[in-house]
Amino acid sequence: MPDRPLTPLLDTIQSPADLRALDRSQLRQVADELRSEVVDAVSVTGGHLGAGLGVVELTVALHAVFNTPDDRLIWDVGHQAYPHKVLTGRRDRIRTLRQKDGLSGFTRRAESIYDPFGAGHSSTSISAGLGMAVAAALKGETRNVVAVIGDGAMSAGMAYEAMNNAGAADARLIVILNDNDMSIAPPTGAMSAYLARLVSGPAYRGLRNVGKQLANLLPPFLKDKARRTEEFARGWWTGGTLFEELGFYYVGPIDGHNLDHLLPVLQNVRDAENGPILVHVVTKKGKGYEPAESSSDKYHGVSKFNVITGAQAKTPSNAPSYTGVFAEALIDEAKRDDRVVAITAAMPSGTGLDKFAELFPSRIFDVGIAEQHAVTFAAGLAADGMKPFVAIYSTFLQRAYDQVVHDVAVQGLPVRFAIDRAGYVGADGPTHAGNYDTAYLGAIPGIVLMAAGDEAELKHMVATAAAYEEGPIAFRYPRGDGLGVDLPEHGSILPIGKGRIVREGSGVALLSFGTRLGESLAAAEKLGAFGLNPTVADARFLKPLDEELIARLAQSHDVLITIEESGIGGFGSHVATFLASNGLLDGKLKFRPLMIPDAFTEQASQADMYAAAGLDRAGIVKTVLDTLGSSAEAKLAR
Repeated sequence: MPDRPLTPLLDTIQSPADLRALDRSQLRQVADELRSEVVDAVSVTGGHLGAGLGVVELTVALHAVFNTPDDRLIWDVGHQAYPHKVLTGRRDRIRTLRQKDGLSGFTRRAESIYDPFGAGHSSTSISAGLGMAVAAALKGETRNVVAVIGDGAMSAGMAYEAMNNAGAADARLIVILNDNDMSIAPPTGAMSAYLARLVSGPAYRGLRNVGKQLANLLPPFLKDKARRTEEFARGWWTGGTLFEELGFYYVGPIDGHNLDHLLPVLQNVRDAENGPILVHVVTKKGKGYEPAESSSDKYHGVSKFNVITGAQAKTPSNAPSYTGVFAEALIDEAKRDDRVVAITAAMPSGTGLDKFAELFPSRIFDVGIAEQHAVTFAAGLAADGMKPFVAIYSTFLQRAYDQVVHDVAVQGLPVRFAIDRAGYVGADGPTHAGNYDTAYLGAIPGIVLMAAGDEAELKHMVATAAAYEEGPIAFRYPRGDGLGVDLPEHGSILPIGKGRIVREGSGVALLSFGTRLGESLAAAEKLGAFGLNPTVADARFLKPLDEELIARLAQSHDVLITIEESGIGGFGSHVATFLASNGLLDGKLKFRPLMIPDAFTEQASQADMYAAAGLDRAGIVKTVLDTLGSSAEAKLAR
């Protein structure tokens, strides 16, 4: 007789408690159904697929063994947390991932009690977990705290700072190292699984504690030798010497896709009574979905796709992306100057530097998730005459602010910062918004800060940065495609601190800093229907300000509106300070700054975000009419 089809189990799971009620023999089926559910959901929404597929079995095992949410389960970054969301009561909303008013693409405290710590940036989980473990101890509560961190995130110094602290404190903390690139250990098998069960079990730990007590009776020099002998013997069989030196009890490596291996080891570490433990789990990114497994990036981030073929849906565009324009411009500069080098912090494809690497493999440096090191490394290169370009998303450059100030700006070193993903980023939401770099960089003395009005201007700014050797210089540009303007063959060097008039008019002046320039021009055309003929200017520079241009606009217009895709403290604030300091706000001028609101903006499309902020053409028109006190707004609706 043919085998009977299995009764679906995922439909019965509303919370991890339901999962724990199942027989352990049923968990393999749950994992298979969960993997299919994640693939199907992400095919509809897009998002981070490969990382989640790699931890399906681990997710099932963790929720089956630990008493979540009382036991705290922290997912580093959150890229891999989609299976976790399905198992924790959010399956009915999983097809709203990264959509407006939908589930976040990362873990989020406000979304579920099963998300004890929110994340969008990497390498925070061990520090947060240690805080929760110490909090439990101080309150006299007994619970497990588990932090799941990928091997890529372990390249950040913060992870080792946390482990060093946890080891010294002998905290009750479990760290799961998800090694999904085989970067630490080779594939594991039955012997490795057996050893992991052995050293994580109570018998071995008890024998080890007896040995420690006996060693305490020995003279100091023999006591130290006994400790080192035990660590060497265990390290010989299981590895993990580095983690042992940091004070963690190391277990592994074990196969992260084999529930028969995972479950007993996790049970053992759950029942351990003290001390921090690190469990080394080897997984395969994209596991169980062939298009993801065979992709070079394991489908790390995908748009909507066809489940059968794996083909991703791409929105056609006649304009190149800003990231692509930056990459081509940098390549052009590197061809003409062998001092040009590029630095990325684990984002070679996201920043376009993978193209640079193909032509100049010895002149690109991927330092891993280590933005602080990236900036100071660039400072060292600049100090010895190279021309380093540090290409980092705005949201990640925040992690290296001290280095920008202390190691670059104070010394006046010519490090070039290419700030990608400036402004709203859309579906990644508030953790990835590039809203703050103009404020935090604009406060630094001696830095040159530019924003491209369109893709042609971006090429000019790359050339300008390459030529500038008097100190640090930065230029910012958004996620997405350009305006479709004609691109020059080579970028031209811009005069430092000088903007440009794009459309000459009168009465109203729209002064744009960044790629809201296209919306400003469209708003000017729309304002023509109200008998207005606005001037549109492209500021180009926040530091130094084009004071001559700003003064001219202020003195010859009734209304001056600044427009930028950044938050409070940015371009508009600098312009307001200049106007007020020079008495240019004392007369008839009405000044209004348009910027990203001083609030964290929830995920939506970029267009929806800018519209809500009043930074699209309709919002600019409304601001002009409101400022003039015109009753012509009714005409706009026609």
